[in-house]
Amino acid sequence: MKYSDKFNEIFDRSVNDYHKWDNVDAEMINPFDLGTLEYFLYKKNWIDAVQWHLEDIIRDPGIDPVKALTIKRRIDNSNQERTDLVEMIDSYFMELFSNVIPRNDATINTETPAWAIDRLSILALKIYHMKIESERNDASNDHIARCKEKYRTLLTQREDLSLAIDQLLTDIEEGRKFMKFYKQMKMYNDPALNPILYQSGKKN
Repeated sequence: MKYSDKFNEIFDRSVNDYHKWDNVDAEMINPFDLGTLEYFLYKKNWIDAVQWHLEDIIRDPGIDPVKALTIKRRIDNSNQERTDLVEMIDSYFMELFSNVIPRNDATINTETPAWAIDRLSILALKIYHMKIESERNDASNDHIARCKEKYRTLLTQREDLSLAIDQLLTDIEEGRKFMKFYKQMKMYNDPALNPILYQSGKKN
């Protein structure tokens, strides 16, 4: 099985599991063993699914401003958790390929495997929701046609991205590329780095 086959299988399973409840507060029941790559991939996609729907909810023009702020802060926390999971997945691959000796002409990739896999997770959600839009009975024929075309494009995009991820991981495995990743070092959640937060602390 190719790397991407496993990734897509897990993401599709998570997306389908989430939509059994279709509730941003539903409990995640991860079917994989804690600490495994599969566990982290499933959890990553579940968080993506919840955030996808929070982004929908917050765009309700009639939403209560206080509720909107609460959701916005929940999304901020979700983004941090997603980033942490991506870094954990990269750490897994760093360990997996730790004994590989890069070739003298080895090159570095523009992004790490986990950040490419992150895009694959989002694609699983786009595909799921675009398929629903392409099958609506209450939408116009033009809407259905546009969504069917977008759905086909998304499937092609997943094929291309899956191939690129497989090629990247194989290149790393065989020493043609090497991994190097940096912590995202997001500043807005850090009270020591966000001026609004640390200046607020001084005032108090």
